[in-house]
Amino acid sequence: MDRAAIEAIKDRLDIADIVRRYVELRPVSGRWMGLCPFHNEKTASFSVNSDEGFFYCFGCQASGDVFDFYAQINGIEFKDALEQLAAEAGVELTPGKVDPQAAKRSSERKLFMDMHEQAANYYSRLLRLPEGRTARNYLEKRGLDSSVIESFGLGCSSEDWQGLEKFLISKGYTSEQGVKAGLLSQNAQGRIYDRFRSRLIFPIKNLSSKVIAFGGRIITEGEPKYLNSSDTPIYKKGDHLYGLWTARNSISRTKHALLTEGYMDVISLHQFGYTNSCGVLGTALTPDQVKRLRGFCSKIDLVFDGDAAGRKAALRSAEMILTQGVSCGVIVLPEGEDVDSILQARGADGFQVFLNDARDGLDFCLSALQQGYSPREVMDWAQGFLKGMTSASLRAYYLPKVAAGLGVAEAELRSVFSGALNSPVPQQQAVRQPTRVAPPVGAQVKDDKYFLRYAVKHPEYVVELSERGVGQVLTSHWGKTLWSKISAHSGQDIIPLLDDSEKQFYISSRAEEALSGEELAEEWRHVCKIIARRRYDLGRKKLTDALRRAQAQGDMNRVSAYLKVLNDSVWRDDEQH
Repeated sequence: MDRAAIEAIKDRLDIADIVRRYVELRPVSGRWMGLCPFHNEKTASFSVNSDEGFFYCFGCQASGDVFDFYAQINGIEFKDALEQLAAEAGVELTPGKVDPQAAKRSSERKLFMDMHEQAANYYSRLLRLPEGRTARNYLEKRGLDSSVIESFGLGCSSEDWQGLEKFLISKGYTSEQGVKAGLLSQNAQGRIYDRFRSRLIFPIKNLSSKVIAFGGRIITEGEPKYLNSSDTPIYKKGDHLYGLWTARNSISRTKHALLTEGYMDVISLHQFGYTNSCGVLGTALTPDQVKRLRGFCSKIDLVFDGDAAGRKAALRSAEMILTQGVSCGVIVLPEGEDVDSILQARGADGFQVFLNDARDGLDFCLSALQQGYSPREVMDWAQGFLKGMTSASLRAYYLPKVAAGLGVAEAELRSVFSGALNSPVPQQQAVRQPTRVAPPVGAQVKDDKYFLRYAVKHPEYVVELSERGVGQVLTSHWGKTLWSKISAHSGQDIIPLLDDSEKQFYISSRAEEALSGEELAEEWRHVCKIIARRRYDLGRKKLTDALRRAQAQGDMNRVSAYLKVLNDSVWRDDEQH
């Protein structure tokens, strides 16, 4: 871990500024408060401490520093959060010694990101040149205005098989790099050519608004109608959502997302004021995409085409959303219509009628199943749906609803699926949650937490606690490990050094109101007394164990000496320690 870089990033980026992109914050008693983005709530319990650089939710106990927040809210790994925030802060990361290929991969990713930015500029410029006349006419027919075209960075590609390739070479890149970046293609004979030709180009951006891929719609004759970038080192289509980089602020503010299928549908929705809209990227909805959306909102409404394929996709998607604990609605469009056609013909008010009539996601699923599915298929779906829940509490919530929707007694449904529903939650669908609870603990750790909580809340006492021997009276491995970190890094930012359970405990303790005045003095006296008594008890235990060994060995001189020490060692509550 590059500690110097982490500290530099935290110096340059205020956690409150990062959180404010996703959560509306207001100042309260020296900290920032808002509605938690990680669980549904009506009263703000999510706090951000700018001075110490951490967030904490008093409701669900989500906690961490700026990297944890950025990773959790965007559904990415810590290392990706570190890289993205480092780029934003202008901090260069030093590759760790553990992975000698890390520097190469990081350099390659940066190269590919730069190439995509150059390609986006190339396509955007072509749209304004004579070569872009056909694409401009197409956009005009579709009713898109210049502001939304510019906002989404639309462009076009020419008929030239080497147009982008020549442009990239002129910028200092090689054709081979273009192939690896996914911008160029190479056939079996080794010939390299532009991947996108004669197409309207839709740049695909990550949540940092960096172009990472493209989608292309044919605007002349040819197949396929849509062509998308393949997976590359900077892009995995099952992870991203089209337009989320633009929609996330609106989604965070309303806690509501509209999810559709096509690029044009997303853009049309934004043009007509539905700025909380985003779309899947040429594949069926994935758990990772739901996980990303889940970080911003509590409800997702599906807006898919009204044909059989659209309804089937809505069924799969609604099931996936519900199993991950997000509320879901399904907007049923007339057959033969799509979002764009309705908006162009009826306007925002006409589309709002369908939005107002959105069906509950579970009701839609159960109704769809009973139209064209056999009883066995319906029950198989019900079992898979309940088993796929990411928590036992969600199963308990949905089981009676599923039973009622299928016209089956709840007890009977529970009995039929009892074995399957008692199995563990499937890991492939489990959504990464913010750490909720410290590790499974017994009395020892709970006792240790008394001392550790005091040390965390009142770091000015850490040195004296160490001198009084608190490290000797901790009884659990967890407690001793955390104390070693606290005592070794007192006065420093130790959050990056903590594991999830230590971090949750540390931040929750820091979030509590610290004692002051006579209350603090009284608590300190109590802490000292408990430490002294614990050390006294440990000392007597050692003497007692030594006495037993001496008795077993028949060493009467040692027995006599140990007995004398034990008799002279008497604890007095009024003694000053």
